[in-house]
Amino acid sequence: MTPRALGLDIGTSGVRAAIVRGEGDVLGLASTRFAEFGLDPAAPATWRCAMQTTLARLRAECDFSGIVALAVDGTSGTMLAVDGDGEPVGPASLYDEPCADDSIVARIAAAAPPDSAALGRTSALARVLTMQNRPRARFVVHQADWIAGLLSGRFDCSDENNALKTGYDPILRRWPDWIAQTGADTAKLPEVFEPGTPVARANATASVLGLPENALVCAGTTDGCASFLATGAAEVGDAVTSLGSTLVIKLLSDKPINATVDGVYSHRLGARWLVGGASNTGGKVIDALFPEGDLAALSQALKPDVPTGLRYYPLLRPGERFPINDPQWPPRLAPRPADRALFFQAVLEGIGEIESLAYRRLRELGAPALNSVRSVGGGASNAAWTRIRQRLVDAPFAPTLSQEACVGTARLALSKMRDFRI
Repeated sequence: MTPRALGLDIGTSGVRAAIVRGEGDVLGLASTRFAEFGLDPAAPATWRCAMQTTLARLRAECDFSGIVALAVDGTSGTMLAVDGDGEPVGPASLYDEPCADDSIVARIAAAAPPDSAALGRTSALARVLTMQNRPRARFVVHQADWIAGLLSGRFDCSDENNALKTGYDPILRRWPDWIAQTGADTAKLPEVFEPGTPVARANATASVLGLPENALVCAGTTDGCASFLATGAAEVGDAVTSLGSTLVIKLLSDKPINATVDGVYSHRLGARWLVGGASNTGGKVIDALFPEGDLAALSQALKPDVPTGLRYYPLLRPGERFPINDPQWPPRLAPRPADRALFFQAVLEGIGEIESLAYRRLRELGAPALNSVRSVGGGASNAAWTRIRQRLVDAPFAPTLSQEACVGTARLALSKMRDFRI
């Protein structure tokens, strides 16, 4: 049987799983929404239950016997403390929860270099400092680390992508010395591996869920990196635009771009780098400006080849992260025409212009020339908006193989198998 790999995506609203084989052909997909259980989506018990349910659903339609490897992706920066057996100690802390302790934020700011992804009030390292002294806490790990640990028995492993915002240095490939200066107990930080690296064999828990006992559990990645890998983007200069609740830009580079002050960060993918940033514009702005929900009808009225000339910068409130990093950057949504369809087009053009500016900004910072753009997220299905974006972004648009992060994670695990004896 051709080797297969399993990918698990632990998202903000549920769990998705995929099995791929060969060059990445998708054999099956399954999903479970947290809302099905009526439980807290921020609770590790909910993640575990949804993971088990999703695997049961996937197993009902796919043969698990050929699975040789599996990996997990999760939301970047979501953390939890666990005891020596991997059981959670206290509540988890999600990626966007700000640290309420000013002294912790200040200690990180005093010790971290200015280009560190661990800076800021939503720092994952701040979560480590908040959780590490809980009674019985043995490790403080990322969401993906914990789910992988349930299937391997190892709760001391992470990957270079999830660990980035916790302060890990992807260039030196180690936890830097300055982390101890913040008061972090480095003995409670996980060992970090290159994404896709096998770290353990599947355990008894995995076997109960139908996974082969000799399957390799591999270091995972973040949901954002997994989504990039799923699209088929693979060459330096290939980029992916995510048109979800926010606008996220990622570009495959031959070198890192250290420009946190510009809202740009770099994830390591082997010998290459995934550079990019996230704007505060995107689907949340569209939903707020057009609450009537008639976006399909408005899209039918779009005239992609006839620019409005309104030059909006659509934001819900002042403050932008990328391609302009300015907490006071003002929204620009005037003048507002009486024609709602014209207003809708101007908003979509504004987001497209921000996308174009983002790619130009990456180039100014030293990123490679843009070769192609693939699109994911809800906005990617809007054909008229795609034509507007193609007019604004100076690069060819390429087809997207998959929008599922779990597919990218499965491909990641499968890509490493040629280096290891099964």
